[in-house]
Amino acid sequence: MSSSSSHRRTSHTQRRVAAVALVGVSALLAAAVQSGAASAAPQKSSLGKINRGSLAVQLTPSQRAELIRDANAAKAATAKDLGLGAKEKLVARDVIKDADGTVHTRYERTYAGLPVLGGDLVVDTTKAGKTERVIKATRATLKVASLTPAVAASTAEKQALSVAKADGSKKTDADRAPRKVIWAANGTPTLAYETVVGGFQDDGTPNQLHVITDAATGKKLYEYQGIETGIGNTQYSGQVTLTTTQSGSNYTLTDGARGGHKTYNLNRGTSGTGTLFSQTSDTWGNGTTSNAATAGADAHYGAAETWDFYKNTFGRSGIKNNGVGAYSRVHYGNAYINAFWDDTCFCMTYGDGAGNADPLTALDVAGHEMSHGVTANTAGLNYSGESGGLNEATSDIFGTGVEFYANNASDPGDYLIGEKININGDGTPLRYMDKPSKDGGSADNWSSSVGGLDVHYSSGVANHFFYLLSEGSGAKVINGVSYNSPTADGLPVTGIGRDKALQIWYRALTTKFTSTTNYAAARTGTLAATGELYGTTSAEYTAVQNAWAAVKVGSRPGGGGTGTSFENTSDVSIPDNGPAVTSSIAVTGRTGNAPSNLLVDVDIVHTWRGDLVVDLLAPDGTVYPLKAFSSSDSADNVQETYTVNASSEVANGTWKLRVQDKAAQDTGYINSWKLTFP
Repeated sequence: MSSSSSHRRTSHTQRRVAAVALVGVSALLAAAVQSGAASAAPQKSSLGKINRGSLAVQLTPSQRAELIRDANAAKAATAKDLGLGAKEKLVARDVIKDADGTVHTRYERTYAGLPVLGGDLVVDTTKAGKTERVIKATRATLKVASLTPAVAASTAEKQALSVAKADGSKKTDADRAPRKVIWAANGTPTLAYETVVGGFQDDGTPNQLHVITDAATGKKLYEYQGIETGIGNTQYSGQVTLTTTQSGSNYTLTDGARGGHKTYNLNRGTSGTGTLFSQTSDTWGNGTTSNAATAGADAHYGAAETWDFYKNTFGRSGIKNNGVGAYSRVHYGNAYINAFWDDTCFCMTYGDGAGNADPLTALDVAGHEMSHGVTANTAGLNYSGESGGLNEATSDIFGTGVEFYANNASDPGDYLIGEKININGDGTPLRYMDKPSKDGGSADNWSSSVGGLDVHYSSGVANHFFYLLSEGSGAKVINGVSYNSPTADGLPVTGIGRDKALQIWYRALTTKFTSTTNYAAARTGTLAATGELYGTTSAEYTAVQNAWAAVKVGSRPGGGGTGTSFENTSDVSIPDNGPAVTSSIAVTGRTGNAPSNLLVDVDIVHTWRGDLVVDLLAPDGTVYPLKAFSSSDSADNVQETYTVNASSEVANGTWKLRVQDKAAQDTGYINSWKLTFP
């Protein structure tokens, strides 16, 4: 007969301890087991005067399940209240409840029984059950001309395999046969096929490529990777405590205190679960790669700290907020230099790094990967384009939060990503949150081309925003690391502290973002979250506006900028799918040419900003494009500050803002615009 205990505390010796004289190691380990002296104390929170009624309450698994059951029971009535069509149905996927009784229910949609990709929405209801707000991934009316494809499914599969091959996969058939869907994430809803191709990517990462093909024309509409990758740090966490389970004479890396999270050894394999770490001793690893359990202990510790971070910071119980743990797999492949989250197995996987010498198992790795799971089970941000950058940045943001939360003296929190793995061969970090472009590829600021970057580079905009919101601009030293964060407009940003910034980002992710959220919509969502937490007249609200403006997303309060300004506040209606309209500003009293950093503040009220093309016209008629048409840009309004190099133009004269609506079903007007000569 075996007995079990799921709350055993045990120690893990990291490399730092390995340098201690051998005679003292066992005594040191025993002391840690008995006293728990190595436990990292979380930082004290500094949330300020926050509206606690807008903070999420910690739901038990049964309470969450009951709320989802209630939402599904009432989904037909909810669909009717929202004015959805007869062919549309809702499926409740997630729920967040605030302390004041407000419930945020996230739904997926179907149309004539087909999944609607990009049709997700969030419905906010008051304690009294009144619908207060609806946030949709698409505002387009769900309607397609026909539900009968003109293109065979085999054509879609062939296309998907071709795309996967170009990305390095050697698969010869799809893992999932093409299924009919309604593709609504890019403008007009379209009958399409979704094909998923498995196998491996060219670096050994498992492949889960989703390809969307127009069922009428065979044109590729979209592609995104279902495996979400992210590289963290091989940290020297020192001597830490782990929660394991005893069964008979053996211990296993099973954390019964955190949803049964298990850690497995793949032993260089690339498929399956592997073998659960199990041994007769409750001391795991020896701090070197010679012992396979060292990486297992690192991963187990990182998972525990991440669980505690989410629970104690946001009241979230596990990745799905249902009290169920994921699992970790270490020693994936041979010299695999990455780590990834896979929502289909609900697991994290870590490679052992170059030469199998530095397993990528550490605090911010675990935080990063598990946060991909949180994103997948909340906003579901598409892993491509601007939404993909926001997805990746969310994992960097919360991974950084985990590192600071753990408060481990051997691994102080910082705003550097991958600073210990030496992936560049010169000791530099993989990513920098204070100035992302220092890695040679990431974007410091938003531009119309950001969505075309790899998601690990387009994430720079949100990473930079988060750093500025937390710490502010300029030079400073934090935990021994020097930072010097610039702003796109040259104006300073005062930080509000990391604790507040994390609360704002989490609330926006879980109650405001959808699968298609882009940077403009992220600004709108974080401002809404800040307004609920701190009020729209608060210093925190102003700081969010300033931090976004500092990365070229929106403008500062009052338009931002210093110098001489010229403004037109007269409304100009924008015809729906009609001819372009203009609004003029006469610039006088200037000498010489316009500057290379002419600021153009634009405030356009519109129900679908993606339809709009916005240009600045110089006095001589030269056109400076500000915003292009984008069928995937589903946010409301255009409230942006653009920087234009107009140094070849004479400053004085009549400048014009030209706006054209290039698609039907949406209305709006130019509210105001301003030129600022710094």
